[in-house]
Amino acid sequence: MENHMNPLKISNGNAHHLGVCFVDAQQSAINIAVLAPNAQAIFFCVFDAANVEVARVRLPMRTGQVHHGRVDGLLIPNEGLRYGLRASGVYAPAKGLFYDEAKLLVDPYAVQLSHAFVYDDALCCQNFGVETSVLVPKSILRHDVPMADLSVIAREPRVIYEASVKALTMLHPDVPQHLRGTVAALREPCVIEHLLKIGVDTLELMPITAWVNERHLHHLGLYNAWGYNPIAMMAVEPSICPGGVAELRETVAVLRTHGIQTILDVVFNHSGESDVGGPSLSMRGLDNRYYYQHDDEFNLINDTGCGNTLACKQSGVVQLVMDSLRYWVQVAGVAGFRFDLAPVLGRMDKDFDTDAPLLAAMRQDPVLNKVLLIAEPWDIGVNGYQFGHFGAPWLEWNDQYRDDVRRFWQGTGLVSKLATRVAGSSDVFAPSYRAPLTSVNFIAAHDGFCLRDLVSYNQKHNWANGEDNRDGSNDNISWNNGTEGETNDEQIIEHRRRDVRALLATLFLSQGTVMITAGDELGKTQGGNNNAYAQDNASTWIDWVSQDHQLIDFVAQLAKLRAETDVLPLVRFLTPDDVTWLRPDGQVMNEHDWHNNSLTLGMRLRAATGDLLVWFNAAHNDVAISLPHLDDGTTWHTILSSATTTETRVAAQRSVLVLQSRVL
Repeated sequence: MENHMNPLKISNGNAHHLGVCFVDAQQSAINIAVLAPNAQAIFFCVFDAANVEVARVRLPMRTGQVHHGRVDGLLIPNEGLRYGLRASGVYAPAKGLFYDEAKLLVDPYAVQLSHAFVYDDALCCQNFGVETSVLVPKSILRHDVPMADLSVIAREPRVIYEASVKALTMLHPDVPQHLRGTVAALREPCVIEHLLKIGVDTLELMPITAWVNERHLHHLGLYNAWGYNPIAMMAVEPSICPGGVAELRETVAVLRTHGIQTILDVVFNHSGESDVGGPSLSMRGLDNRYYYQHDDEFNLINDTGCGNTLACKQSGVVQLVMDSLRYWVQVAGVAGFRFDLAPVLGRMDKDFDTDAPLLAAMRQDPVLNKVLLIAEPWDIGVNGYQFGHFGAPWLEWNDQYRDDVRRFWQGTGLVSKLATRVAGSSDVFAPSYRAPLTSVNFIAAHDGFCLRDLVSYNQKHNWANGEDNRDGSNDNISWNNGTEGETNDEQIIEHRRRDVRALLATLFLSQGTVMITAGDELGKTQGGNNNAYAQDNASTWIDWVSQDHQLIDFVAQLAKLRAETDVLPLVRFLTPDDVTWLRPDGQVMNEHDWHNNSLTLGMRLRAATGDLLVWFNAAHNDVAISLPHLDDGTTWHTILSSATTTETRVAAQRSVLVLQSRVL
């Protein structure tokens, strides 16, 4: 293509800094370096504000796997230089190669995009020769890239709040209309006050990097609301962060002044380019065979259930992930990350290795070894369940906690399982010399039933997702308290409220790190949809007008109790000197008791400031309890009950009762 700009000087540049960056003080010369081992040529394409391609430059040099070049003489607009990449090479889908110069590609190192991705069938990698530049967002290079290093040393989290930016703020009446659904809304006083009231010290944002809609959702008229379908790992999603990384940076800083650190939920296990029927938007067009895992016959390996799996064993992919993580820490000031389907990060061929290149690099990196690293420790590949195997300094989502606590309150679990989980899951984490805080305890998360639906539905109701209710888990360990779904029966409604309070009390009274999902503290429902990723609408947006103020106050009470008690949480596992497990008659549990079908369990935690006595009663009747003997001058006082009654010697049905020893 003829160059319609000022005369440009093209030279070799260097391969050292992947992506596009300024290389002179006047910021008029740029270096372009693109990792694409199997490509025959890489082209750097410049676009004007009208989306017209005004220059196309073939990178003149190649060093190893990197194509590179330097361009002098560009006039960079104030709003930034719009660019994209094209790659030429062999188009052979049967061999895992999809080179097509007609496909405009987003720079994997882009830090800003011109607009959000909009799926179109023309983007499909199988549509060879179909020009896509009018459809693909342009990468943007700006002069005003922040230079200060905002790296932080993360604090140990106590209460993590998992939130979708849009769902949390879209319907909040006190958030200005123009900010609703954006990252900037998170720094509004009404949001911060709510987080502080319920004890949140760590805000976990569900994916905020640029993503694309799945093609089947496009044809159903639905839209990905969660963001677990990324394309550009260093660029914020324009639809929820229109102010770019500066908007994120300012929000993180404001939250920090209020004692709340921010972590990002990141997706480095797959990309939105999906399977071989998916779009060619970035890595697929640059080098599909390099960036994604394939078998010996060049078929994509799908350890993620999303169509492809990132090849995290490749050195260039390791570098891309590491550079992305450091970018978010240093430029935005985030305090850490939660890694979706984290075993992929350690996959070597078909198995998981804790010393895989990417995991090893993260452990030793001087920036990343000071921030939080939280693993979702499972994927769907061979040997994909790696819970407990990530080692220090990782924290891990504890699905065994979720399931064992649910079973206890459902009435199908053993008290021995409950005791193990509320005591910090030492069976999982003690062998690797990690503290109870390693365990990220949760009852509900974004994936699955929300808390209210957990006690309101026996079955999933995912019809709105357009997959005939086939999607989502069938094993929910849920119960509906007598009728399926919403009801006007006041007795059933009260039973559900009681169960929700009991579940939350169990969570906050457990050793480990607490995680709650936005809206569960105020009674949100998703109508029984346990896979609401495709519901970018009022069914997933939090209804602040109808919030349950009593439930919020109860969660605030739990958070206050946890913060003020020196036994919750511990930094080491409980010993027999720290805890005694009790039957309702006040006797110490024996071996037989641990294996019966009891629905009531007492836990006495010893502390210098006063012992705590916690009774968990999942029975559908009140249970008389005998309180342990105390020294003269000391007695038991009720300090919290998830039921309406606060009688000291009765564990009310379906409730948690907390007493503390105090001097008369």
